Amino acid sequence: MGKLQPSAFSGWFYLGDFMSEHIEREEMECDVVIVGAGSAGLSCAIQLQKKINDYNEAISSGKIQGEEIPEQMIVVLEKGAEVGAHSFSGAVMNPTALSELIPDYREKGCPIDSDVKEDAVYYLGKTYKIKAPITPPPFQNHGNLIVSISKVNRWLGEQAEEMGINIFPGFAAVECLYDENNKVIGVRTGDRGIGKDGQPKDNFEPGMILKSKLTIFAEGTRGSLFKQVAKKLNLREGKNAEVFEEGVKEIIQMPEGTVKPGQVFHTLGYPLNETIGGTFIYTIPGDKILLGLVGYLDTNDPLFDPHRELQRLKQHPWIAEMTKGGKVIAYGGKTIPAGGWYSMPKLYHDGMMVVGDTASMVDVQKLKGIHLAMKSGMLAGETAFEAIAQQNFTEKTLSLYEEKVHASYVKKDLYRVRNFHQTLSKGMFSSMPLIAIQEMTGGRGLKDPMPMHEDLKTTEPAVEVWGPDALNKEENQIPKPDNELFFDKLSSVYMTGTYHEEDAPSHLLVADTDICRTACEPKYKSPCNHFCPANVYEMTDAEAGSKDLVVNYTNCIHCKTCDIKCPFDNITWTVPEGGGGPNYTEC
Repeated sequence: MGKLQPSAFSGWFYLGDFMSEHIEREEMECDVVIVGAGSAGLSCAIQLQKKINDYNEAISSGKIQGEEIPEQMIVVLEKGAEVGAHSFSGAVMNPTALSELIPDYREKGCPIDSDVKEDAVYYLGKTYKIKAPITPPPFQNHGNLIVSISKVNRWLGEQAEEMGINIFPGFAAVECLYDENNKVIGVRTGDRGIGKDGQPKDNFEPGMILKSKLTIFAEGTRGSLFKQVAKKLNLREGKNAEVFEEGVKEIIQMPEGTVKPGQVFHTLGYPLNETIGGTFIYTIPGDKILLGLVGYLDTNDPLFDPHRELQRLKQHPWIAEMTKGGKVIAYGGKTIPAGGWYSMPKLYHDGMMVVGDTASMVDVQKLKGIHLAMKSGMLAGETAFEAIAQQNFTEKTLSLYEEKVHASYVKKDLYRVRNFHQTLSKGMFSSMPLIAIQEMTGGRGLKDPMPMHEDLKTTEPAVEVWGPDALNKEENQIPKPDNELFFDKLSSVYMTGTYHEEDAPSHLLVADTDICRTACEPKYKSPCNHFCPANVYEMTDAEAGSKDLVVNYTNCIHCKTCDIKCPFDNITWTVPEGGGGPNYTEC
């Protein structure tokens, strides 16, 4: 129930318990549908249109012989209310791909906050810091740019629209469509105007059917639609499990004249105890500090709470002095694919390709993924051009994309760190000799490939990690909020601009709430109550001393950690009504 038959474009379908026999869905014929208007998806669309324009210009000028390619219907679907609304990152960007895609990006007004002018790495103890005498190569950022990825993606969207590319914000792709041979032939967007009871409301609008010759998945981290596609088409066979990191970030407005822009600092150590990770500090014009924290989700700690740890970070004397007199003006969180090369799925199938974060293309050693997302999108765009020119959208043609990825710096960057995450997961200090060996052997190390465990399988009972009084440990207490520099989680969520329709079905599906009450809370102390950066999940007191799970789904900022880290695999993140979610503008 609740699902349109994948190959049927008309007839009845179910909406909750409601069945309609004559619901008409608008159908749109497209040449290429790109799911996701992030850096990867927009770069793909722009590169494809550039290749078509260059080809047609070469024919019209007589440089080559042939027929011009007719105007193509290229559609980019974006589940956010506008392009950039769901884009969240550090972000220090390697400009290599951007320079290839739009060489005159500075002249065209690409929103760059600052060129990196200074970088350093520190180890933090609870009350002290130690600066590395030499910044390690992975953290050397001269030549890179400090940017707001939400602003950059908005700008990329403008460049795409100027080229005639169709961008549909507020349209969430919820189902992939196949033919009888399992070739991908398009997507269906989600219905609007469904009430909490699953019944259509007065403002009900059925989703659209977008039939396409080629579909490109560019959903970002933990793509919910591609997750279904990869399972159906077995695209992860023989691959390492996907693993993730979780990051949160604040932007702190400082008093005028107190911040030197262009600084990039990374730290290890405090405040993280049981979780591998680190923090980053970037400075930008306007006297703003970007303060963030990233932790590995293969942690054994069931109480890992990145929001809490970010608040604790601001208690460190060095950070406290740096942020004195400041006020937090923005907040956000997301997961980061960390599996890298060995977790990449098969990148193509009849009628489809997958790019960027959805395909685990992040260099987790350098915490860089934007240029890889863009480059993979560009390579997919080039392959799409070849497919259009040949009018052949089979695996044979689309396999060219994977060949291009293997021949590019996407592979060079990812293959060099193909075993990094697995190694660092062994512990910050115990992994250092192994990482040194990997550096000397081009990423191989002592074992290649190193296996990976799913994040949800690494969680250990709270009593084993923290002892019998886990929740009351000093390390697990959030600093008292002052609503200037320190915030509780709910107040931080307010700064994300998040909005979901109140009278709509929850997009966070908990399979069995009895598990939450009888197994997860007693054993793990309800990890979802902690790892969620948006106060979505709460265990509330119930009868007979037990607790019940409450899901505040309207708080969800789409980080998807719950879909990844629930130790019982009991939560599924699905796409809410189009336009819902955070509205990042500064991040």
